[in-house]
Amino acid sequence: MTSSMGIVIDIGYIAASILFILGIKMLSKPGTARQGNLVSALGMFIAIVITLLSGGMSFTWIIVGLIVGSIIGTITANTVPMTAMPEMVALFNGFGGIASLLVGWAEYNARPESPLFTLIAIFFAVLIGGVAFSGSMIAYAKLAEKMPGKPILFKGQQIFNALLLIAIVVCGIMYAISPAGPSSYYVFIAIAVLSLILGIMAVIPIGGADMPVVISLLNSYSGLAACAAGFIILNNVLIVSGALVGASGIILTNIMCKAMNRSLGNVLFSGFGSSEGGGAGPVGVQGEAHPISAEDAYYVLEAAGSVVFVPGYGMAVAQAQHAVRELGEILENNGAEVRYAIHPVAGRMPGHMNVLLAEANVPYEQLAEMDDINPIINTIDVCIVIGANDVVNPAAREIESSPIYGMPIINVDYAKTVMVLKRSLRPGFAGVDNPLFFKENTRMLFGDAKATLQGLIAEFKES
Repeated sequence: MTSSMGIVIDIGYIAASILFILGIKMLSKPGTARQGNLVSALGMFIAIVITLLSGGMSFTWIIVGLIVGSIIGTITANTVPMTAMPEMVALFNGFGGIASLLVGWAEYNARPESPLFTLIAIFFAVLIGGVAFSGSMIAYAKLAEKMPGKPILFKGQQIFNALLLIAIVVCGIMYAISPAGPSSYYVFIAIAVLSLILGIMAVIPIGGADMPVVISLLNSYSGLAACAAGFIILNNVLIVSGALVGASGIILTNIMCKAMNRSLGNVLFSGFGSSEGGGAGPVGVQGEAHPISAEDAYYVLEAAGSVVFVPGYGMAVAQAQHAVRELGEILENNGAEVRYAIHPVAGRMPGHMNVLLAEANVPYEQLAEMDDINPIINTIDVCIVIGANDVVNPAAREIESSPIYGMPIINVDYAKTVMVLKRSLRPGFAGVDNPLFFKENTRMLFGDAKATLQGLIAEFKES
């Protein structure tokens, strides 16, 4: 490689890294998120082109992989519904982890007697990549309801996990001491297998309500694994991008833990939502619900001067985001001030509600965070809760025996009137009973959220 080509490659990697940083910065705000995604994609395109120009590889398999990946990506983008985005994100995290593991495996096969630094990088790429892959597959299965969403616990589980981690470290030391010994390959395979088992054991005790945090953490793991893979093959842009993903994932995980008023250790090891982890909810949450018809709800909304929509996973399941936006526009035209309050952990992945509302073209300026809406919630005429449950549950404030006690929530019960769109009085994904349903100012609109909203829209149009 000529010196001039080396300069071009270095400049290309620097440009790609800058675009990654700018893209992540733009992704932090709803108004610039789409542009941030395009900027990051441009950075990745430059990184791929520059890597190909660096030479030393067969283009045959690259072209095959490009074609196969493009076909799968195109089909997925056009067929997977928005409700399945959380499990798709889990799959993407897993694929990133297994890719890093395979890079480490390939490098070990090619050069078993590598320098100690490279051996350590291979070990971390396999360990973190294996945990990210198998853990993400379990997260996918829970989110897609292919396995129970509740925590899976057994006696001595944490001790077993600790012994598993110790075994991986011991195998790693043996591998580093004698990477080309007669039994080294079996030690290496043991590291990979134990890492996959550790990923499974790390995620099965985590309940469905904590899935947004888990998705964010697994995303961080996949980034760290990619960073380790970058050190293995000495690719600067892979090191930078992996470090960015790893760091941003950790930061987001910390933000979401704060939004739940829980530590990361509590999320990972408490078994929240299981009988062993504190029960399904406070005993004695009872009362009489106050059902309301679409016609009566229309009269309440028609007279409202301010309305706040609080979306949750139920909105995603019903694919009701477009109906929400249409009703919001009708209310605006009727003279009401309309906003959309989003809890940091609403839905099944970070930013789930933001994505759905953006898809429905809800104006960014109407989105409000929990900390912005709570101080003025008592001035709101009507709060419409659409499929949200745990993030509006007053038990987090009022009942010390509740598993979610202390978790910051959107205080919808402080509004003058609360309308809850829900199929039944059953608890949400966390399995915690909700006293909101029995409050004096709460009205229950039972049924499919999309059908209910369309009924309200019809009432306004008929009037």
